Amino acid sequence: MGSLREFPGPNAAYVLELYERYRQNPESVDPVTRAFFAVWGPPIEEEVPPPERAPVSVQPVIATVELAKAIRQYGHLAARLDPLGSPPPGDPALDLRTYGLTPAMLLTLPAEIVGGPAAAGAANAWEALERLRAIYCGTTGYEFDHLTAAEERAWLTEAVESQRFWPPHDPVDEILLLDHLTRVEVFEQFLHRSFPGQKRFSLEGTDMLVPVLEEIICRAAAQGTRQVFIGMAHRGRLNVLAHVLGKPYSQILAEFAGHTATPEEVAPTEGRDHGWTGDVKYHLGARATYLGECLVGATVTLAPNPSHLCAIDPVVVGMARAAMARRAQPGAPSLDPQQALTIVVHGDAAFPGQGVVAETFNLSRVPGYWTGGTVHIIVNNQLGFTTEPEEGRSTLYASDLAKGFEVPIVHVNADDPIACLAAARLAVAYRQRFQKDFLIDLIGYRRWGHNEADDPTFTQPRLYAVIEKHPTVRQLWAERLIAEGKVRPEQVEAMVRAVWSELEQVRAALPLEPAHPEPVAPPPRPALPPVETAVPAERLRALNDHLCAVPPGFTVHPRLQRILERRRAALDGAPAIEWAQAEMLAFATLLADGVPVRLTGQDTARGTFSQRHLVWHDVETGATYTALQTLPQARASFEVYNTPLTENAVLGFEYGYSVGAPEALVLWEAQFGDFVNGAQVVVDQFLAAAQAKWGQRSGLVLLLPHGYEGQGPEHSSARPERFLQLAAEDNLRIANCTTAAQYFHLLRRQGLLLAHDRRPLVIFTPKSLLRHPFAMARLTDLTAGTFQPVLDDPTVAARDRVTRLILCTGKVAVDLLTSDRRAAADWVAVVRVEELYPFPATALRAVLAAYPNVREVVWLQEEPQNMGAWAYMLQRLPALLPAGVPLRYLGRPERASPAEGTLELHMVEQERIIAAAFSPAAHPEPAEEVPRAR
Repeated sequence: MGSLREFPGPNAAYVLELYERYRQNPESVDPVTRAFFAVWGPPIEEEVPPPERAPVSVQPVIATVELAKAIRQYGHLAARLDPLGSPPPGDPALDLRTYGLTPAMLLTLPAEIVGGPAAAGAANAWEALERLRAIYCGTTGYEFDHLTAAEERAWLTEAVESQRFWPPHDPVDEILLLDHLTRVEVFEQFLHRSFPGQKRFSLEGTDMLVPVLEEIICRAAAQGTRQVFIGMAHRGRLNVLAHVLGKPYSQILAEFAGHTATPEEVAPTEGRDHGWTGDVKYHLGARATYLGECLVGATVTLAPNPSHLCAIDPVVVGMARAAMARRAQPGAPSLDPQQALTIVVHGDAAFPGQGVVAETFNLSRVPGYWTGGTVHIIVNNQLGFTTEPEEGRSTLYASDLAKGFEVPIVHVNADDPIACLAAARLAVAYRQRFQKDFLIDLIGYRRWGHNEADDPTFTQPRLYAVIEKHPTVRQLWAERLIAEGKVRPEQVEAMVRAVWSELEQVRAALPLEPAHPEPVAPPPRPALPPVETAVPAERLRALNDHLCAVPPGFTVHPRLQRILERRRAALDGAPAIEWAQAEMLAFATLLADGVPVRLTGQDTARGTFSQRHLVWHDVETGATYTALQTLPQARASFEVYNTPLTENAVLGFEYGYSVGAPEALVLWEAQFGDFVNGAQVVVDQFLAAAQAKWGQRSGLVLLLPHGYEGQGPEHSSARPERFLQLAAEDNLRIANCTTAAQYFHLLRRQGLLLAHDRRPLVIFTPKSLLRHPFAMARLTDLTAGTFQPVLDDPTVAARDRVTRLILCTGKVAVDLLTSDRRAAADWVAVVRVEELYPFPATALRAVLAAYPNVREVVWLQEEPQNMGAWAYMLQRLPALLPAGVPLRYLGRPERASPAEGTLELHMVEQERIIAAAFSPAAHPEPAEEVPRAR
């Protein structure tokens, strides 16, 4: 028992006070003090120590506790994590001398000072610390001290130090593991020898990824997970396809040999979809029913991925959210995170380098994006393409980014198979217990270059001299089993020969010459099936009454109350249905039709322009109310979420959700249309091209506020030219509506077509038109008709007097039609192109034919000439014009910036365009000479 003589002066009274606090509540004192009192009892004066203990000094006890704490916290810095043998950085906090301790001193101290499961049964503090070092400084390094939740830290400490996920507590089938490693290695070696120089992005050096994935999937499936979604970049993808998803060797080898099969030629195997062949083989995805050794089936989907490595991360998380959401009932969808698991496989250079990784982590606990935790695996080659770690990141570990999101991290040596499997088991158990993300840093190496056609010795000659001599993980594991007498050398060789022989037989069965059929143009897409978007008046009135009703006891904002009163009366008489009300009615009718709706975006619940107000906030209690979630007529779920201030990850997530929930109308709204610039990778690689590359369909809707109101270059243009440049093969629908009725019918058409013809829809939504009288609808506009791709001029009295036909789209058309100059220019007609793609050729021909005396057709736009729809229209309109009728351009000249920087300059330029449109003396610039289509 310690003596108060160890604490001079007033410190003795302080120690007595601490002990009293400890006696009443041990958790009220710090761990060092708690450990001291637990072992040595009350700090009372004793001249004669009790016989069972010798008198000791306080300092060694405190030092031992501090050392144990340091090993737990910083042990990873001394762990042997590099298979190639580079020394760990170490830390003075792990050294006995830092604390003035010696082994002899520790042999006299009890193990209880060290504490935790590692100390259980140890003879003394020295033995307990050695056990602790073996756990925290072996081939696994643990980082979880950054977690703020004490419960999580305690759970992880117990799980790690009890070794309950390691043999013998949790056995491993060692022979089966050898078989799996043999298949992984021989597959890569066979491809390397059989198809020299072809890219495959080999897994060699991190072969344990495949058994780790299998372990995670089996464990999750045994706990009830029914769907697993994997997102990964190129490295190891072919091996994962072959050995986790069961893609036949025959198909993979055929792709290497140049046999490109069409989807119809690939005979589907039960439970499998072998992916689309419109991309290189190491981008393809697949879907399979996985049984493995767990014998519990789960559907595993490896999502197809572009070369933008981490772009897939939020997409697969979105797919998982869709899989765990139940949308077939009114209200907000219920979530069952047990139904789905996401596994994201990262590269060590991309993980800290790609911003979308951090964006996706930030979504992990945001209400609208939570999925119960993602298991992240960094396939750590310790090298980028040719870039050393210190050139590619500012952190010690590739994984350090995850610390800021309170994600536990396990670094593991990829040459220690048992440690790798234990990390996988810990990851699944933590995710199951706390429903949060977990990260495994699988540290290996890359046996070849970035791809197999690359020579890495140009830039890392010394590293690759080491790698060339380094045995594979299969060899190391086999040697260990041979040394332990568990297998014989001839058995190991027989395993290798068996896999090699299987692959040779598969290749021998391939045709000698690959077939290269002549490319055939795809057949024209069939016309869209007719859908009824008009809604009976009584149905709309009933829905509107509920949407405008304030529930009892709820106090709405006074200004919102006035908005609701206007909406309640808007269905009577003159056009008074504003944009947001038409949208709300479209959502309500779709919910009544059984179509789930999900709307997200920055400030979307209220609306950037304070126009939507889907979520009300009680001004007295702060409680919220969403009328669309209490709709009596609803037969499907509705959800609306404000999102983090990001575009890339959020749009990727919503794309993935739309793929995973094909029956749901999924919409993402940008705060301003140009914010979509931040998600250009998602637009290019997924939204526009996924169907052509991978046969992946989405009905995602983008709402992009667009229009020139003098707000400057950043908040005017949603860059329609970019979407129109991407439009081909009926891959998108692109619209720029001018009335609330058109928007109502367009949304309903998209929702009702999901079951028949899913394509993304890009809508350039308004700002100033949100409450503009011209854009308002009346009830009869919603109870009759449908979306019209082209709207004729409603103000023309005599069509035969029109000599100038102006074609335009969006808000500028309303500027023209409501201009003071319009009435005097009866020789001008303003026609609105509401749907830009698919190009409405038939509707435009009909409008042109209705004006027999047209002498010129003008394309008018607000955007500069090198932006907007002009280049797109220039390719298509000339073929529709009558002989001798020129096509001219009117708008801003070519600019580097989308719009003027001040309201004054904007007004001058806008007035010039409007004046020129109605001036007989004005001669818009002629279009470039375009050959007419015959």
